[in-house]
Amino acid sequence: MSLLHGVGDFFAIDIGTSAIRMVQLKGDAKNGWDLLKFAYIPADPKILADDSETGQKKKGELIANAVRQAGITTKNVAIGMSSSQTFTTVIEVPNAPAKELEQTVTYELDQYIPMPIDEAQVDYMILGVSPNDPAKAEVLISSTATATAERSLEMVESQGLNVIAQEPEPIAMARSLTPMNITDARMVVDLGETSTDLVVVYHGTPRLVRSIPGGMQLFSKTLANNLQIEPAQARQFILKFGLAQDKLDGKVYQELESTLEIFASELMKSVRFFQGKYTNVPLGGIILSGFAGMIPFIDAYIQMRTNIATVQGNPWQYVRVTPEQQQLLINVASEFAVVIGLAERSND
Repeated sequence: MSLLHGVGDFFAIDIGTSAIRMVQLKGDAKNGWDLLKFAYIPADPKILADDSETGQKKKGELIANAVRQAGITTKNVAIGMSSSQTFTTVIEVPNAPAKELEQTVTYELDQYIPMPIDEAQVDYMILGVSPNDPAKAEVLISSTATATAERSLEMVESQGLNVIAQEPEPIAMARSLTPMNITDARMVVDLGETSTDLVVVYHGTPRLVRSIPGGMQLFSKTLANNLQIEPAQARQFILKFGLAQDKLDGKVYQELESTLEIFASELMKSVRFFQGKYTNVPLGGIILSGFAGMIPFIDAYIQMRTNIATVQGNPWQYVRVTPEQQQLLINVASEFAVVIGLAERSND
């Protein structure tokens, strides 16, 4: 099993906060992919968040139902791991020939992860020479607690599947949303339910991975309190009217303004950190995903606050779908960034 590297023939599973998504693709990064099989199964958030034995059993049954619904026959599967379950960072070590560099990284891994090495599953990827010091090399490290990884493995494999890769969701998301063959860097921002994942990608690999507090629940709760309405109605207002100044007298924007300012300031902290390290690399754009890819006019707001071109992301940009598939996916297509990124993994 691998956290970061290629896996061969497989399909992908994303166990989200309110749905299970599956995708099987055929193709490659050079020629694009065709969508072979997919499934979208809405589920009770309480079940998906339940790590008890009963909760794991129910999730396993949902996965089995999704596999049958999608018509997937292969047993090999890659699964995502949320940012709350993983630790991902980029470190610098003395540069050296490949084998020597690998030995150095392996020997020093315990210095860079927030848990005892004997209680963790760790993987790494050598990114290349440091932009600041040619005597050093950059290495991407990702780790998760062994107990967490094994719990996910047992739940999925109990359905007769073979987990051959686990990958942090922010890395998978960035793969599907970032344009190929670009020379600048891009920041991918995924606004989730309770937190926001942020990844800066350069030369096809993550160079900065962060999770910042605050998600759609915070936005909904803030608006609900300020307007004295139910959180469910506040969520509807946010997703329908967004930050439009001519809808509801601009109340959504007005009541969320202070929360949005904090959100934008966190994005700018990451922009400054990246630009401080990669002084000669332009940050060419911000790509929005999750609820940030669904809230009207939030892209214009972020662009105004950061002065960086900002767009709604499209995880299907390199995936060919039939008209029939497109019709089935029309209401949920924006939610597939993680699972498509997992399915676009290669053996490179």
